[in-house]
Amino acid sequence: MTQNQWYEHPANLVDLFEETASRHAERNWIGAKTEAGTYRWIRYQAAAKRIDNLRAGLAGLGVSKGDAVGLIINNSIEWALIAFAAYGLGARLVPMYESELEKTWRFIVQDSGIKVLFVKDQKIYQQVAAYPGAIDSLQHVVLIRDDGELTLEGLEAQGRANPTPSIKPHWSEVASLIYTSGTSGNPKGVLLSHGNFTSNVRAAVEQYLTLGPQEVSFSILPWAHSYGQTSELYLITYLGASTAIMGSVDTLLEDIPLIRPTTLVAVPRVFNRIYAGIREKIDHAGTLKRKLFEIARKEARRARETGRKTISSIVLDRIVFAPIRQKFGGRLRHASTGSAAMNPEVLYFFYDIGIPIYEGYGLTETTPVVSTNSPLALKIGSVGRPIKDVTVTIDKSQLGDDSPDGEIVCFGPNVMLGYHNAPEKTKEVLVHDPELGTGVRTGDRGRLDSEGFLYITGRIKEEYKLENGKYVHPSAIEESIKLLACVANAMIFGDGKQYNVCLVAPNFGVVKKYAEQVGIDASDPEQLIKEERIINYIADEIRNHLKGSYGEYEIPKKYHLIAEDFTVENGMLTQTLKLKRREVFRRYGDALNRLYD
Repeated sequence: MTQNQWYEHPANLVDLFEETASRHAERNWIGAKTEAGTYRWIRYQAAAKRIDNLRAGLAGLGVSKGDAVGLIINNSIEWALIAFAAYGLGARLVPMYESELEKTWRFIVQDSGIKVLFVKDQKIYQQVAAYPGAIDSLQHVVLIRDDGELTLEGLEAQGRANPTPSIKPHWSEVASLIYTSGTSGNPKGVLLSHGNFTSNVRAAVEQYLTLGPQEVSFSILPWAHSYGQTSELYLITYLGASTAIMGSVDTLLEDIPLIRPTTLVAVPRVFNRIYAGIREKIDHAGTLKRKLFEIARKEARRARETGRKTISSIVLDRIVFAPIRQKFGGRLRHASTGSAAMNPEVLYFFYDIGIPIYEGYGLTETTPVVSTNSPLALKIGSVGRPIKDVTVTIDKSQLGDDSPDGEIVCFGPNVMLGYHNAPEKTKEVLVHDPELGTGVRTGDRGRLDSEGFLYITGRIKEEYKLENGKYVHPSAIEESIKLLACVANAMIFGDGKQYNVCLVAPNFGVVKKYAEQVGIDASDPEQLIKEERIINYIADEIRNHLKGSYGEYEIPKKYHLIAEDFTVENGMLTQTLKLKRREVFRRYGDALNRLYD
């Protein structure tokens, strides 16, 4: 298949929005939570008018084809309006996170050559106010909210008086510069084309045949990342469907019933937390309720495997599972996840209660989806089959031909154009095949089974070898540990050592309850984590949980508890909630090494 055949219509994000807005003018597009706790919606037709005005306003500031337009704002109606306005001029969108470090903003603005920068409010504006004089490319900073010399509202008003028609970029032209999380140095700007995004969206629709304009999604993932942009914003827009933006992580469970989503995209951590909360309630319920729950799961699984519902499975579903589904609004038909390994037990759990979660795989450099499970083809434990027009090969050159796995290499219309201003780094990861075209080395280990399902076996850069020669893939063990109610976060360590140890951030809500039961003062977290009985309690929970699923050499032998969780704010998680191992080890390496004394 030639590249031109890959990029069917719509092959750019301008056509993708404008054609949807024409077909579904009166449908709700994006909803944002108000201070009153309700949701305010903008319809496609109203959004199209504002995008026209904003596009013309940007043109009045001198923005033209190839220029970079930056954003420092979280998911919002304004985020989407600015994005499609920039695309309509052939400009490149450069999104950033509000919670990012100021030095990272400065690096991205300078590296990408941003010409116009939109910021959320005065607080952020004050931090970047000196940029225009210090960074040659930057000419204007626009305030989205609050008063300022140049505001979003003012820009729209200027554009209304001077209309500028949209241009339709070629599929090969850059749409967005998305900067990677920078777990090991400065972030890299990934150049993603219009065709990268639109091909990924169309492939997703072919995996979920029932998707249509009736869908209502709940936006949790940040649009500053390719996963949120493609699988949430652009997919919903292509369908003519609606999405409501989460108020905050703290109000997540309050917001979902207000929106009553039909579909949901989230990282495993969200589902793991929900699973842990439900399991804790069940484990502390009476014996009768626990037995009823397990019987209901068996009946649900039997009905799913045979394809026939019995009267008992229907009754038990209404009594046991329907109240749980109601917490999601009662309309959620399925969800999808990626970004990290999903524990099969969690997947089975959600299938049993009637909310199937389809696990996929991808990365920023593949815009992002490479493969996914779906209603058409499913194997729990795998990350599905490669999507339409995408080919996955397994390179065993580093591990030997007799190895069961190797590095995953992805070829297809989703593969990035390269890294901005980094030709050497681009050469390291992009490869060319005379038949498959350009591919990207993912850095992940995996294997393909006889039916074409992809399995992730580890991260090449993260895996390490113990003193006895055994290889350890820490992320899978960590994800499993985090399913325990008593654990908020965990990091495995053992590179070159005789055994693994584990750094644990406890879930103090659960741990304090245990402490009170055994007569330990739980008022001071710093003292609580030093209590030998608390350390042993968490260690025993982890060991018992991992037994049978992991080899004895993989299970940590010693544990160090810490009082702070891993968060974006303290620099131990990336914006996409991946662990910054180097940063965690910088802070706690001495404590981990002392466990070997």
